[in-house]
Amino acid sequence: MKPRVAFFDFSCCEGCQLCAIDLTTEQLLDLLAVVDIVEFREAISDKSDQYDIAIVEGSITRDSDIPRLQKIRDTAKIVVALGACSMICGINALKNFQTKEEYQKDVYPEDPTKYETTTARAINEIVKVDAFIPGCPIDTYEFLRVVKNLVLGKNPDIPEYPVCVECKRNENICVYEKGIQCLGPVIRAGCNARCPSNGGYCFGCRGIIPEPNLHSQQDIMQKYNLTFAQMLEKFKLFLQRNKEVFPDGK
Repeated sequence: MKPRVAFFDFSCCEGCQLCAIDLTTEQLLDLLAVVDIVEFREAISDKSDQYDIAIVEGSITRDSDIPRLQKIRDTAKIVVALGACSMICGINALKNFQTKEEYQKDVYPEDPTKYETTTARAINEIVKVDAFIPGCPIDTYEFLRVVKNLVLGKNPDIPEYPVCVECKRNENICVYEKGIQCLGPVIRAGCNARCPSNGGYCFGCRGIIPEPNLHSQQDIMQKYNLTFAQMLEKFKLFLQRNKEVFPDGK
C-alpha cells in the first residue's frame, strides 16, 4: 500500500500548501504514484484519522492548538514541517518581541482579550519533527523531491550550505557591493538564490545553516561599514527563535 499523506495547518497564510499543489499534471501524477493524499483542505473535502505522513504548515500561537498537534504526532509515523512558519516560527514570531498585552492591543484594540493568543512557537518546540521543507513560501520542486525521498526511505536532501554558494554559481554580483545588507552567508541554500538573483537580498526565510559562522558574518558587516546590530534587525523577520542568534530567546 502507498503511504497515506495528510496536510494540516495552524497559524499561517496557507501559501506553502498552495505551492505544494502548484504542480504540473505530470508532477501531480508522479506524486500520486507514490502516495495517497487522504486529507488536504486546500485540495479535497475528504478527511481521515489514519495517515502515515503528516505535513504541517503554520506555527503554534494558541495553547488550545497543542492537543491537536500532539494528536497528529501520535497518529503519524512521519511529521514534516512545511515552510518557515512551521519550521522556524516565521513572521508569526514578530509578536514575541512584544508583551502579550501590547500585541493584543495592537491587533484587537477594541477588545484585546476577545481572541486566544500566546507566544508563537515552531512545531518542533512542541513535538518531534522528522523532516522539514524550508522557505516562505516553499519551493514546489523541493517539496516534490522531499516527499518522494521520504517515501523511499532516503534523506530529505535539504542543503546545509549557505545561499552565497548559489549566488556564486549564478555569477551574481554580491549585493553587499551594491550597498545592500544580506543574510546569505548564514542562511540555508536550496532556493537558487532567488531573491538576490532578482534584485533583492536574502532575508532568511529558509532558516540558518547548521553551525553558522556568525563571526565571519560580523566581519563582512564591518567590511561594508555595517554594524552587527543592524544584522540582528534583519534576523528578526524570520530567525527570532534561533538560540545561536538570540541566546536569550528573543
